[in-house]
Amino acid sequence: MNYGGLDEEYTGYDHSQIAILPVSYDGTSTWIKGADKGPEAILTASAHMELYDIETDTQVFEKGIYTGAPILHDGTPDDLAVLVENEVSKLLNDRKFPVLLGGEHSVSIGSFRAFARHYRELSILQLDAHSDLRPVYQGSSCNHACVMARAREVASITQVGIRSMCEEEKVNLDPRRVFFAHQIRRRSGWMKKVSRQLKEYVYITIDLDVLDPSVMPSTGTPEPGGLLYEEVIELLKYVNRRHRIVGFDVVELCPNKLNKSPDFLASKLIYQLLSLIFNKRK
Repeated sequence: MNYGGLDEEYTGYDHSQIAILPVSYDGTSTWIKGADKGPEAILTASAHMELYDIETDTQVFEKGIYTGAPILHDGTPDDLAVLVENEVSKLLNDRKFPVLLGGEHSVSIGSFRAFARHYRELSILQLDAHSDLRPVYQGSSCNHACVMARAREVASITQVGIRSMCEEEKVNLDPRRVFFAHQIRRRSGWMKKVSRQLKEYVYITIDLDVLDPSVMPSTGTPEPGGLLYEEVIELLKYVNRRHRIVGFDVVELCPNKLNKSPDFLASKLIYQLLSLIFNKRK
């Protein structure tokens, strides 16, 4: 199954500028299970998108979108991080634009490490309901609750949409680099302030629970008070205009067989962001 349901002429590895990497892992989630089914749900929904992007007046699939075989792993998140890091490093060395499909958020750790090695001046922009700053959780430093603690070891981080954390995480949190969900709507110019913290090269990690459950109910840990789809898109547009987005991931889709709308939303978000990025580059 390939992203977008594309014809073969647009999916070959050698001629594709974009590489989709599904990572079907759900080894450390702590409430609703099923994020390992997220990549397949996104790929299935993507076949039903219109491939012309209205705002950019482009068809980004013409750049070529290769979909790799999913990384399947039933072991520790620490071992998964190594697998993902190796695969993402290969894509970067081959001059592809990597897009990871999760899976729970721990799948991002290996990608962070690969990108930080490839880009010296890198910022990681997190869109998420949760701060994910625990040093260790349930015996692992690569648990989904530790993702941004690992990110800050390799790059500068900026966190947007946060509205859930434990008190112990406060000591690891830099309040100057966190844009809490309840503060965003009270601030004018908050996107400009986000941008000021970012370096030239930006990797974006998008946990879908950054969105309000009214528009994204299919996550393992939904939190009220989230961002709306349009707010997320506007932030991505702003960052894209002022920085070079070099890769991203979309994680934590927990599909519901009775409601396919969130699957389509995730797929469309990926395509819109790719359209923005490659329209800027042409």
